[in-house]
Amino acid sequence: MTQHLAAPSTGTSDDAPGHRTGWWQDAVIYQVYPRSFADGNGDGMGDLPGVTARLPYLRDLGVDAVWLSPFYASPQADAGYDVADYRAIDPMFGTLLDADALIREAHGLGLRIIVDLVPNHSSDQHEWFKRALAEGPGSALRERYHFRPGKGADGELPPNDWESIFGGPAWTRTVNPDGTPGDWYLHLFAPEQPDFNWEHPAVADEFRSILRFWLDMGVDGFRVDVAHGLVKAEGLPDLGAHDQLKLLGNDVMPFFDQDGVHAIYRSWRTILDEYPDTMEPGGPSSEGRRRVTGGRIAVAEAWTPTVERTANYVRPDEMHQAFNFQYLGTAWDAAELRKVIDLSLDAMRPVGAPTTWVLSNHDVTRHATRFANPAGLGTQIRTPGDRELGLRRARAATLLMLALPGSAYVYQGEELGLPDVTDLPDEARQDPSFFRAEGQDGFRDGCRVPIPWNREGTSYGFGEGGSWLPQPAGWGELSVEAQTGVEGSTLELYRAAIAARREHPGLGAGADVEWLDGPEGVLVLARPGFVCTVNTTGAPVRIAARGRVLLASSPVTVDGAEAVLPADTTVWWTV
Repeated sequence: MTQHLAAPSTGTSDDAPGHRTGWWQDAVIYQVYPRSFADGNGDGMGDLPGVTARLPYLRDLGVDAVWLSPFYASPQADAGYDVADYRAIDPMFGTLLDADALIREAHGLGLRIIVDLVPNHSSDQHEWFKRALAEGPGSALRERYHFRPGKGADGELPPNDWESIFGGPAWTRTVNPDGTPGDWYLHLFAPEQPDFNWEHPAVADEFRSILRFWLDMGVDGFRVDVAHGLVKAEGLPDLGAHDQLKLLGNDVMPFFDQDGVHAIYRSWRTILDEYPDTMEPGGPSSEGRRRVTGGRIAVAEAWTPTVERTANYVRPDEMHQAFNFQYLGTAWDAAELRKVIDLSLDAMRPVGAPTTWVLSNHDVTRHATRFANPAGLGTQIRTPGDRELGLRRARAATLLMLALPGSAYVYQGEELGLPDVTDLPDEARQDPSFFRAEGQDGFRDGCRVPIPWNREGTSYGFGEGGSWLPQPAGWGELSVEAQTGVEGSTLELYRAAIAARREHPGLGAGADVEWLDGPEGVLVLARPGFVCTVNTTGAPVRIAARGRVLLASSPVTVDGAEAVLPADTTVWWTV
């Protein structure tokens, strides 16, 4: 099937579907996992001052925005995704003044800041939940969570059969103030993460206030954690199945992707649109930038059965972007990649939202390791595989991702070609699902190992006091220092690709690609004045030269009108 290239869209973010514009339409957004990015005070844990000090590196990399994983006050039962206070910074990361300094410095460098928002659940140390437990049955604060009496003669069984994503029942029984067994509370993740009841107006009011707090601080947007989980089916019905984790992504669940979530995001959109773009003319680093009304955005982390249902989250009056998890989980296979690219573009086109592309994040095995292993093993893999093969495919996959219309996400360290650390000792692991049976594989720590900045040092430049997860020997040879200025390094490939993407008129925003004929196992896609060829096979392939080589993930040989694509290689051509 051939798709025709669409004309550039015009208008403001509030125009009709297909005609929205905004910086997010073609942004390259870099995810920082704060505890593993840079340590500013030498305690072995990354922090906000460390991030601030490294912002010039991200400017030079060429990204448009930085998304920060949670840094709120938290007992850290799930690496900060258990929030005790949404308006405070956890001391391990710094202070509100440090957050303010980071935002200001980023804007001064022309970088936008997106913060994580965790609205599905709080920490069990949140003041609301602590008071709900202390006050016992009948407390009005219990209505802001999901407290229910148990089943069985003495209430000894959970209220329904829902299972936690981290394994085991999604319910934990409380103890009443007098010491007797009490009601149960719902937690779709760890027991330390009780789910909010979004049917209660106080919950909605609180999060509208939280949005304004951070928007007033100057953030440019929010990545919304578990955006699909806020609303539960009426009556909390049994699912009637075990091994429920295996069902996720295959059907609408009574606790995920309920239609009621969309009213919440429509109310949030009205707040976001009240705030002007932080990069409007006259502001920091605004040279050459056009003012866009409503320049603050929301990004949905929404696991849904289909990309069509994902598109529901980015209708014109809801969020601006949604993560494309279907693309992340696609194997290194030409037919499969083309299929998911088409499905993704087709789903987003009617709602006028940009398609997003992502290969790695803090919850999945890095793609340099996923592609090093046989297909079909999922997104959490325990074996290192063929390191050379994985890196070659990862570089090729990156150029394909950055050639596609829409917005791209880069996870910290992937620009260094970092593999997952698959041999962490059990005693070093901190992923909560590692300690629970029958849940997620629990090996997310492997993608969270602090990144290397220097060739040498106790933590390869991460900080002066070691690192909270052990870094492997040889990490320094993958460092920023080791790769900067080195022709052919993965870091320089990313820098060149992001720069070319910004400068080439045929790359960036858009909604369509044109597929051209190519040999089996080779993708050939065209955009205005640009062609991308991708050899997903394990052998060199001879193809017609498409113009002048702009960039290649591996050295390519051009002989007159023909070119030889090495195995697992992507080439950008300008025509």
